[in-house]
Amino acid sequence: MACGCAAMASAQVEDRDRSKYAVNNFADDDLYTMYEPYETVTVTEPRGKKVKNIIFMIGDGMGLEQISAAWVSNGGKLNMDNFSKVGIQRSYSANKLVTDSAAAGTALATGHKTNNGMISMTPDSVVVKSLAEEAMEKGKRAGAAVTCRVNDATPSVFFSHSPSRSNQEDIVSQMAASGVYFLSGGGIKYWTDREDGRDITAEVKENGYSFAATKEEMMAVQDGPLIALMGETELEPSLDRGDILPASVTKALQLLDNKKGFFLMIEGSMIDDGGHDNKAGHTMEEIFDFDRTLGIVLEWAEKDGETLVIVTADHATGGMTLLSGSIAEKRIKVNFSTAGHNGIALPVFAWGPHSEDFVGIYENTELSDRIRKLIK
Repeated sequence: MACGCAAMASAQVEDRDRSKYAVNNFADDDLYTMYEPYETVTVTEPRGKKVKNIIFMIGDGMGLEQISAAWVSNGGKLNMDNFSKVGIQRSYSANKLVTDSAAAGTALATGHKTNNGMISMTPDSVVVKSLAEEAMEKGKRAGAAVTCRVNDATPSVFFSHSPSRSNQEDIVSQMAASGVYFLSGGGIKYWTDREDGRDITAEVKENGYSFAATKEEMMAVQDGPLIALMGETELEPSLDRGDILPASVTKALQLLDNKKGFFLMIEGSMIDDGGHDNKAGHTMEEIFDFDRTLGIVLEWAEKDGETLVIVTADHATGGMTLLSGSIAEKRIKVNFSTAGHNGIALPVFAWGPHSEDFVGIYENTELSDRIRKLIK
């Protein structure tokens, strides 16, 4: 898979240091040019109404402004262009106009608003059931594929409950015991280098899980539940980690597919990082990784015929404004107004059976409620 900036393929950028994405020292953080645009897929929605599988894709920090800039950078095309059913969701939390990922994730996962920092609990610390837990109770398999630590806010809200997202070791213990069938990302230190002395990786292997510490080990697993932790904390930025997210999702689809169906959450976790650091290049490359992964999902869902695909965000990050650029030249110039999140409403893209249910303007909690109605 070619990287968007073509660091090795274009003479004009031969001296570009790929590690700049990791150390956050771009020379021109507000500029980005795509030298190797990728081809997108074209899919046809199924005519049936049965929803057996649900794939919920969340771009962390990915507002319409980031999507618009990515569309220009890739020459006026994204895999998101396949969606004809679009809605708008509002993201404020129970105690703040501008949400964090924990509160927004809780709303998306459970249908309940909560305070910033809380994981799948109401503001008064009452546990509320997530979509993944609902799916597992109905006999479906559930999983998550992310590029952050698997116990970061967004994956945590689907498989654990805590008054604070900072309770990392407890969240891992809950996730390991949750019944999750597929889990990939980073964060192995929270499973093995723990204050309580437990090795959670050894415990899950005793409980019948395969465990993988590299992409190659993950891809070699052919059946059964799998936990793949491929980084000490977060995974590397997109240009350095390669195709780990697309590969993880390909493996997830293989292992989760069964007669009763599944629920899979996929997060483009580091779109948020690029926004916080006000790096246009990092933000774009992470969206491209997410959108390429979406292409794999849509082609799989088209063949399956009974899979609903939802794409949205938890919040937008960076206050990005697209100031100028060129679709033909695949370049953008942006402005960042903040290093934090903002409170702008977010797009919801829906594809597949019952996709029409997601058109309109509603709360992030209502988005969750609409998905829950289709878990049967």
